[in-house]
Amino acid sequence: MGPTIHDVARLANTSKSTVSRYLNGQQVKKATQEALEKAIKELNFHRNANARRLVMDKTYTIGIVIDDISNTFYSGIIKGIEEVAGKNGYNCIFLSWTSNYDNEISFLNLMYEGQVDGVIMVSFRKRSREDLQRIKEAEYPIALIGDHGEMDGIFSVDVDNAAGIAEVVSYLHRIGHREIAYISGPDTVSASKYRFKGYRQTLDSLQLEYNPDWVVESDWSNQGGYAAIERILEQPDITAVVASSDETAIGAMRRIQESGRNVPKDMSIVGFDDVTVASWVYPSLTTVRQPFRDIGMMAAEGLFRKIAGEEVELRSHLLKPRLIIRDSCGKLF
Repeated sequence: MGPTIHDVARLANTSKSTVSRYLNGQQVKKATQEALEKAIKELNFHRNANARRLVMDKTYTIGIVIDDISNTFYSGIIKGIEEVAGKNGYNCIFLSWTSNYDNEISFLNLMYEGQVDGVIMVSFRKRSREDLQRIKEAEYPIALIGDHGEMDGIFSVDVDNAAGIAEVVSYLHRIGHREIAYISGPDTVSASKYRFKGYRQTLDSLQLEYNPDWVVESDWSNQGGYAAIERILEQPDITAVVASSDETAIGAMRRIQESGRNVPKDMSIVGFDDVTVASWVYPSLTTVRQPFRDIGMMAAEGLFRKIAGEEVELRSHLLKPRLIIRDSCGKLF
């Protein structure tokens, strides 16, 4: 049997209750803290997590449910969540629902079974109204990242996709572009709807022409962008293209260059996301940077307020992305 808190208390010349307070994050006198840390190290003491859970009626663990844990887009979000969880003395367990496609909601059982104190659900796919309603009615702490279906009464965090595209279109307009095409994303992803909305609304506000022939769908892959740009290249008046993801923009840019055109001299192109390779392609890609770490931090902070029983504003919190200007856009004046 390993050392107990009785052993730590005896070696540090203090009481068992003082050891317990220290292990649970409460303040003790500096001299006592130093004695406890010395005793813990000397005894190679490790707290009994199960005993702590029984005493505190908490698991000190939150579940992070991700639609595809291999997706590199989520790394910044995960970093932000872990940063806040660590400050609150919590561990994270990560669960990918790739093997349970369309079954994100099943992970609510983690809370019902008492395995975690709260759950953050991370997905940019569209969520069903039924699942969102169950999340809304759940009595346990839940935070969403991504789609909230425009449903009131749910705490969620996302990027302001419409604002990001609006900034891109406005930038192209400022440097002289008037005929601006758009490569949209897959309908299964909630951001596609809002990014296209930003494109349409900004064209209207700038009194620019909207031509449905200038809008082409893609699947947000390099190949999808490469194929989508073909239709746009058939339109003689277009001077700029807004691709609704960087992967799409990079694929489209390659096809533009293969056609004998120069980027940005003959055609400008902009992406969205600011993936790592965006600054390394030639020419480097003008894009919109998503605040992934801030999204993760805000979601985790809201979740921990819920766990603590504090008031949380139950609505969608949209963080504004930032335009990153590089070399893939040229002025027309």
